Order: sequence, then C-alpha cells, then structure tokens
Amino acid sequence: MTILPPDPDLTALRVTLARLRGEHGWTFDELADRSGLARRTLIDLEHGRTTGSITTWHALAHTFDVPIEHLLSPLCDDHTPPGSTGS
Repeated sequence: MTILPPDPDLTALRVTLARLRGEHGWTFDELADRSGLARRTLIDLEHGRTTGSITTWHALAHTFDVPIEHLLSPLCDDHTPPGSTGS
C-alpha cells in the first residue's frame, strides 16, 4: 500500500514571497538586483507559474535574511508537517 503525502500549499508559498517583498518595499527589479535572480523568475514565482528550485529559495532566504524554513514552511500550512506529532 502506497501512502501519498498531502499536496503542498503552493499558494501560501507565493503569498509568503509577496509579503516579504512588500514588507521590504522592493519592486521585482530591486529584488532581482539584490538576489541575483531573474526578474521574470521572481514574477513567475509570485504569480504561481513556477515553484522554483531549492537554489532559488536559498538565494531568496539570504536576500531576505531569513532562515529557509521561514520561506518553505508555508508549504505545510494546510496539513501536519512531516516529523510532527500533531495534536
């Protein structure tokens, strides 16, 4: 019997990116300059057209000066994350 994991909450992931960009008051161009990522990549991430790679999210974590978990933990917002005991 195969047990599949729950689907990640990709909407929460892109909302987190948009929130952080907004909190810093950065345009896509400014975030691109600061992160070294392409403007188009950032737009596609924030609009949910791509999920990006771990390297992309690593660069964003450094750019926003947050732990990568801060960016990726919203993936599990609608379910119990792996390794958690739950309530």
